[in-house]
Amino acid sequence: MVVPELRAWRAARPHVLRVARAVQPRVTRVARAAQPPVRRAAQSVRPQLVRVARAVRPRSGRITTPQLTALAATAGLALAVGAVTVAGPWDSTGQRTAERDWAASRDREGGADHGRDAGTSAVSPRPAPSAASVLTGLGSATSAAPAPDGKALAATLDRLLGVPSLGARRTAVVVDVATGERLYGKDAGGAQTPASTTKIATAVAVLSAAGADHRLTTRTVLEPGTKEVVLVGAGDPTLTARKDAGEWASLRTLADGTAKALKARHLDKVTLSYDTSLYSGPAVHPIGPNPNLAPVSALTADEGRTDASSSGPADRTADPAADAAATFADLLRAKGVDASSPGPSKATGGAQALASVSSPPLSALVERMLTNSDNDIAEAMARQVAVATGRQASFGGGAAAIDAQLRKLGLPLAGAHFTDGSGLNRDDRLTADLLTALLVKAGDPARPELRPVLTGLPVAGFTGTLTDRYSGDSAGPGVVRAKTGTLTGVNTLAGTVVDADGRLLAFAFLASGTSDPMAAQSALDGAASALAGCGCGRPVPSGSGGH
Repeated sequence: MVVPELRAWRAARPHVLRVARAVQPRVTRVARAAQPPVRRAAQSVRPQLVRVARAVRPRSGRITTPQLTALAATAGLALAVGAVTVAGPWDSTGQRTAERDWAASRDREGGADHGRDAGTSAVSPRPAPSAASVLTGLGSATSAAPAPDGKALAATLDRLLGVPSLGARRTAVVVDVATGERLYGKDAGGAQTPASTTKIATAVAVLSAAGADHRLTTRTVLEPGTKEVVLVGAGDPTLTARKDAGEWASLRTLADGTAKALKARHLDKVTLSYDTSLYSGPAVHPIGPNPNLAPVSALTADEGRTDASSSGPADRTADPAADAAATFADLLRAKGVDASSPGPSKATGGAQALASVSSPPLSALVERMLTNSDNDIAEAMARQVAVATGRQASFGGGAAAIDAQLRKLGLPLAGAHFTDGSGLNRDDRLTADLLTALLVKAGDPARPELRPVLTGLPVAGFTGTLTDRYSGDSAGPGVVRAKTGTLTGVNTLAGTVVDADGRLLAFAFLASGTSDPMAAQSALDGAASALAGCGCGRPVPSGSGGH
């Protein structure tokens, strides 16, 4: 007896197969070390399976064969995408994990890309190289797949983007990443407030100007002939004073090294000061004090948060540098060095090095910035563009540096205007044309340093700011990867998606004048999911319902 495929399985089967093919090699590679992450992935998938089970539960309490098949197909898709999460390049916070497992399984050799400090673990590579890019195989596959037909895209997107919830003005562009060809455009050059999609521009600018492997080094120095120790900030927004620093630079480690260096000089009582001179100009963003962003300083610990959070809005200290220095003084005292209450100063050129700690490479910082829409990292990255290009490291200097760096890359900046690196300022202006051009540039094989722009994008239904979106969606989860943007009356979404034919597309949707942010979000998510589910490169069979 042959049982025909049921409609639910026919709908889910292409997605399951596509995910399974992508998962297989990476699951094999990390299987030895994957048991704890698998448990975490199962826990993250469980709520989705519960929702599916509730959705298909019949009133009689009995599950029919079609319902069982639909549940199995959906569960298989969820578990397969969960396996992709385990295999990399993201863990539950959106950061890379597979490459460290991959490097550890080799000979623990490699360059600095996405590495850790030596000695963090007996099995950690020193430092870990990147695993083969997850988009390498995808890119080769998508170049052979048929590109979507512009008319078919227009028929789909014009309707989805024309809903009232998207406000008075909306712009949109869809581009074929392999060729750079624009497949769809709606007021492509119309400049709008981009909100947090501005971070895509900041990411491209800092990676191209400073380099993906560049690290930010916080250090301590001893002024010659004195007992003055200066804590010198380098603008590392991920410096942490927490006991579990993870892969981030640790203020505790810096205090340990400083105390040892001082005791080696027979110094157990010092005057402590701190240097924030790398940055200039106002520390507070033009929008004023805000739980989404601490005052921007070259020295800060845990983003100036006053609670245990590591992302999202939180109360912030009014003076991150002073608080970080005070914490550092306490850490020195705990190590037997009597440190005075710190005050601001500036290290001289003749100061003697004591100790230092370095951030992960900028590639990792950019990924965290994009995944979590981290405004503190974004403003730090804007200033790093300024530092790398010889400009003033301030809000205005960073904005000008981003603009200049993108022009240097030949990107379409007509109508664009930058005032910050985060997109919190409503005076920022970007076009859908520029946002898709940035994504295409990041996917250029000749620009591997820009790849973290794509790998850092939140994954629909799984990571970062898209974790709780696309629920109940059949095409978007695990396939749409996009940067979100939300301000009052503004909703934006820009990222990449693999369509049903296997073609990699870049898209940017910007809407202004929205009054219902949840409805606007849903509309933009629906448009991105339509791209994922659209086999628009194939002729539509006669009598079909279209896409």
